[in-house]
Amino acid sequence: MSWIIIKYLLTAGVVVLVSEFAKRSDKLGGLVAALPMITFLTLIWLYAENQSTEKIANHAWYTFWYVVPTLPMFLAFPYLLPRIGFWPTMGAAVVITLVSFVLFATIVKRFGIELL
Repeated sequence: MSWIIIKYLLTAGVVVLVSEFAKRSDKLGGLVAALPMITFLTLIWLYAENQSTEKIANHAWYTFWYVVPTLPMFLAFPYLLPRIGFWPTMGAAVVITLVSFVLFATIVKRFGIELL
């Protein structure tokens, strides 16, 4: 049980760290948020919990493919935010990401990459 608490505290600490950096500097906050810290922590947790190397490698592989369709949301968000407000922009970001993901998954399926 203590292992789970440590995992939660460290992972939550990363989120708090990013938000604190973002308060002080847009650029620094963006840079720190763009680093794959959560992915690194997840890979460490999987390794520490004796998961197979195949499972760990698959996690990294799929993380790459799942990141790509999120990128349009990062372009749309700053455009939409001053025009429609925070919560509608968050909703639009979810829709944009879902649509991008379905389109992307359909395209990469032709190359043998199954995301759905």
